[in-house]
Amino acid sequence: MRFATWNVNSLRARRDLVALWLNEHQPDVLCLQETKVKDADFPEELFEENGYHVAHWGVSSWNGVAIAARQPLDNLILGVVDDSEEARCIAADIDGIRVFSVYVPNGRALGDPHYSYKLEWLEALRARLSDEIQRRPLLVAGDFNIAPTDDDVYDRAALEGATHVSEPERLALQRLLDLGLVDCGASAEDTDSNFTWWDYRQGAFRRGMGMRIDLVLASRSLSGEMCSFQVDRLTRAAPKPSDHAPVIVEF
Repeated sequence: MRFATWNVNSLRARRDLVALWLNEHQPDVLCLQETKVKDADFPEELFEENGYHVAHWGVSSWNGVAIAARQPLDNLILGVVDDSEEARCIAADIDGIRVFSVYVPNGRALGDPHYSYKLEWLEALRARLSDEIQRRPLLVAGDFNIAPTDDDVYDRAALEGATHVSEPERLALQRLLDLGLVDCGASAEDTDSNFTWWDYRQGAFRRGMGMRIDLVLASRSLSGEMCSFQVDRLTRAAPKPSDHAPVIVEF
C-alpha cells in the first residue's frame, strides 16, 4: 500500500498541482490537511475522475481535512469529539485499517489561548485513539505542528520559546505514541533531510531552514510492514507550492 499525507495549504490554490501529483504518484490512500474550502466547494470530481473515493470535512475557508482512497471509505467520523469543533480530524475504515487525517492546531505562541487549545485537542485525540487502537490497525497522519525532537528542526536555538518544540507539546505527542503507535519518519532508515515544512519567507526552503512536523503514526503491526519512507521535496520546489511537502510511506 502506498500511503501519503499532504498539507496542501489551500486546495483552491493547489488544485492543478494536486491533480498532477495524483497522476504521478498514484497513492492508494491520501490524507489532506488545510484544504481551506467548505464541503460544498470541495472538488470531489478531481479525485473521483482519478479513481478515488473521497471524504472531506470543511466548514469555512480555514482548516479542512480529507481522505481519498482507492478502496471505499467506511464508518466515517468527523472531529475528535464531535462535528461541532473546528474541521481538523476525519477518520474512516479503509480495507481493514482505521485511517485518521489530522490537522493539529498551530498553537501560535506559548502564552496564547490557542496553545492551551492545542494541548486540549491533542488530549482529546489521544482519548479517541486509545479506544480505536483496541479494535483494528491505525494510521494517524497529517500536520501535527510538532517537531518530535531537536533533530527535527534546522536550529533548536532559533526556536527557543516558540511553539512546535515546547516540552508540553512533545509530551502530548509522546502520549499518542505510548498508545502503541510508531512514528514512521523517526523509524525510517534514511532520516537525512526529512523536514516536511519550510516557511515561504527568507528563502527557508533553499537554505534548509525547515522542520519535520508532518507525521505518519502507525500501529506497531503496520510499522513492521513499512518498506520505504519519503519526503517529496520536489513538489515543495514546484511553482506555487504548499509550504509543506507530501510524505509518502510504502507498506
